[in-house]
Formats: sequence, structure tokens, C-alpha cells
Amino acid sequence: MATAPSPLRITAGNLCLGSAPDSWGIWFPEDEHQVSYTRFLDELAEAGYTWLELGPYGYLPTDPQRLKEELDARGLKVSGGTAFGALHRPEAWDEMLAHVRQVAALTAAAGAHHLVLIPPMYRDEKTGQFTESPELTAGQWAGFGRNADRLGRLLLDEYDVRLVVHPHADSHIQTQPEIERLLNESDSRYTNLCLDTGHVAYGGGDNLDLIRRFGERVGYVHIKQMDPAVLAQVAAEDLSFGEAVKRGVCVSPPAGVPDPAEVVAELAELDAELFVIVEQDLYPCAPEVPLPIAVSTREHLARCGLTGTRRPTLDR
Repeated sequence: MATAPSPLRITAGNLCLGSAPDSWGIWFPEDEHQVSYTRFLDELAEAGYTWLELGPYGYLPTDPQRLKEELDARGLKVSGGTAFGALHRPEAWDEMLAHVRQVAALTAAAGAHHLVLIPPMYRDEKTGQFTESPELTAGQWAGFGRNADRLGRLLLDEYDVRLVVHPHADSHIQTQPEIERLLNESDSRYTNLCLDTGHVAYGGGDNLDLIRRFGERVGYVHIKQMDPAVLAQVAAEDLSFGEAVKRGVCVSPPAGVPDPAEVVAELAELDAELFVIVEQDLYPCAPEVPLPIAVSTREHLARCGLTGTRRPTLDR
């Protein structure tokens, strides 16, 4: 007797929704333009989210017990940690590793199992000045995937934390060819992808194509949208990402690209359970701006079928 086909998912039951300090305009451990961490946590809970990413190390309390008390008081849980790290600079490995270890230790203490590694930007976040070449040399590329695996294996062995590399505007992992090269030159046991839908769009990539062809390497998701009109200004005027954010390149759904409903539908077909973390780059923004955006975004994603709050089962 033939086996009946599996029914199509009508809701994104394998996806768990969360948010991040980035959606409250938090880019730095301390900055005069940012709200206090207590206000962020209060508003995150008020907006209806249960899960959060830690954001820049030092913004939230770094003492595990104090962090736990702050989260427990609001019914919040941690999906993962966040760190910037240069995989193309062998001379900076020790300094990078020391920082990543701090983030990994706090992430693990909070009961989370993902570390989102963001390549450093080659333009200053505030001034837009170039700090290094936007192109990697052949030698730097040759060691990139190997270094990612070295770091990913250490994190897995010592902290039970999975490394997911995050493409980012004005970084060396930005375009789709760069993303694919990283995945093709790394080991899925140790290095996987944090699919940031907005940054992929910013770099001219195709999110749906990446999900379809590299779905088994998607270990974590940041969901955001970019304004095509501002993206055109970026190309025409060679804008830095910081300037693009000031011009409003990140927009709330349903505006912008990619269409979050299409992304959620593709992710729902993957044979994996994933955190999907809302991010809308808002730095700098007025204190009253983030909360209503967070609420409307959660409501829109719920209409797309993304409502989960259950922790994903780790299989990669």
C-alpha cells in the first residue's frame, strides 16, 4: 500500500518567535542614544515576546545570576548570544576568542545554545569611514571557513553552543556569493548560517533561494525587511550601513523586502526547529519609537503563521 503524503503545514509550528535589543535601537553596550536595559526588557515583555537574544555584550547584565533574576521577573528566556568576531585576521584570533568566550559563557549560563557571530564591519558604524578594505585577499578567504570551524568546534565542545555566522551589511560576508562560499568551505557540524533576511536583501541576495538550496545549513534566523528605495540610494550614493539606517532602510512589515510571509512559508517547510528573531535596525531612535513597532511586527508575523514560543529542539 502506498504511503500517504505528509500534509502540508498550515502554520509555522517549527519556528519560535523572539526579538532582540537591536529592535530597540541598541547597537552598543553603552550609548547616550539608547534606552536602559530595564526599559528594553519591560517593553519586550509588554509587546508580547517571550524569547530574546542578548545583544551587544555588556548591555544586559553579564552576571548570570543577575541576568536570570531580571529575565525571570518578566517571564523572559534567552534564545542566543551575539558577538562580533573577525575570522580573517589571524593576528587578532586570541583577542576575538577571549570576547567570544565571554559571550558563550553567558549564553550557556542563560540556558541558550546559539551564538550569532557577526563579521566586523569595514566601515565605521557612526562615521561611515572605511576601516579596512571591503575585499578580502585570497589568503584571507583561504582561512575563513577553516577558522569558523575551529571556533565552532570549540564552542560546541566547551559550551554546548552552536556557531551561526550572520551576514551583515558593510562586512565581508554580505553578498550571496560570499555567503555560499562560507557555507561551501565550512563544516556543517561546526559552522552554520544565521539567515538575516534583511542583510541578505541589503547585499542583493535571494533569501528564498538560500533557504531552498541551503536549508540544512540554516541554524537560526533574524527576520527583517529593507526599503527598496533606500537600497537604491545606498547603491547610487555609496552609503554606509549606518547612514542607510538613519535614512530608514529597515522597515516594519508588511513594507519592504523580502516579504516575511514568503520567508515564513519557506522556513516552515524545513525539517528543523528554528528561532526566528525579529530585528529592525533603529539606531538612533527616540525612546518612544520601538514599542509600538514591536507590537505591530509581532501581530503581522502572527498573521503569517509565526506564533511559536516553544524552545526549538536542537539538531544542529
